[in-house]
Amino acid sequence: MSWIALATYRWSDRLAPALVLDQRLYDLDAALAAGLPALPEACRGGIARMLEAWPQTAPWLREAGPAAERLAASGAIRPVPAGERTVAAPYVPQRIFCAASNYAAHANEMGTVLAAKSQSKPYMFLKLSNTVVGDGDVVQLPPETAMLDWEVELAAVIGTRCRRVSAERALDHVACYTILNDVSARDLNVRSDYPFKHDWFQGKCHDTFAPLGPWLVPSWQIPDPQAVQLRLDVNGEPMQQDSTANMIWTVREQIAYLSTIVTLEPGDVVATGTPTGVGMGRGIYLKAGDTMVATVDGIGRLSNQVQAEKV
Repeated sequence: MSWIALATYRWSDRLAPALVLDQRLYDLDAALAAGLPALPEACRGGIARMLEAWPQTAPWLREAGPAAERLAASGAIRPVPAGERTVAAPYVPQRIFCAASNYAAHANEMGTVLAAKSQSKPYMFLKLSNTVVGDGDVVQLPPETAMLDWEVELAAVIGTRCRRVSAERALDHVACYTILNDVSARDLNVRSDYPFKHDWFQGKCHDTFAPLGPWLVPSWQIPDPQAVQLRLDVNGEPMQQDSTANMIWTVREQIAYLSTIVTLEPGDVVATGTPTGVGMGRGIYLKAGDTMVATVDGIGRLSNQVQAEKV
């Protein structure tokens, strides 16, 4: 079976689910009407519902993929014309767990001194649902910051509930992978008016600060999340280029750690950290009109332009 993914797109005044075959969007309802295997009742209602019912969605998607290919090859279904649709965020997660300083070279460029892994554990923080935008959507530059920065990350989407899962079994609970750009206002991440010197809520949770997408790639198509190439360009210039092989804490370990604190639920996102090459390490920052393109091999590209927030 060739590459397949799940997406959401805007058409007229509505959001619609889609299958992505070799980077082309096909309306899911049209494909079902054309002869795709029937979608289980629990999975109907959009991508979020499909994630909530992932134990039913996954086997359906494995069967639907080859069927959709045959329908596309015969002309029974056709791609949604690019001029008639825009890709939206595949869904809006309620919880986004993010890993800080998870690549040694990135920690070094930020001046972060890390303990030995044997004496440490992952450092995680949260981003909120208001931060989520999709491919092609605008990232707002708030007037309060002069140090807006980029961070390309591989994101794992949970498909089945887990609590205190072992690292060895953690990937069994991943439904899909996607791209997340952890946009950060570096100057708002620090405080001098309190004894608590960091304020990542202020620096990372503004509206539009988590571009997500462009779609969801089933986990079986990325069998080793520690062998994935990441890249981020700003205005066509490469800024970040690295492999998930260089993570300090693997995707497995991050999920296992999180599950000792909270019960992970279907649809939760685990953004697994960013490599070296961020703006702060280079002494340059995003400005209005800049375009970020985050690319993850096996998934695709996520493009967003920066615009000054209207106040």
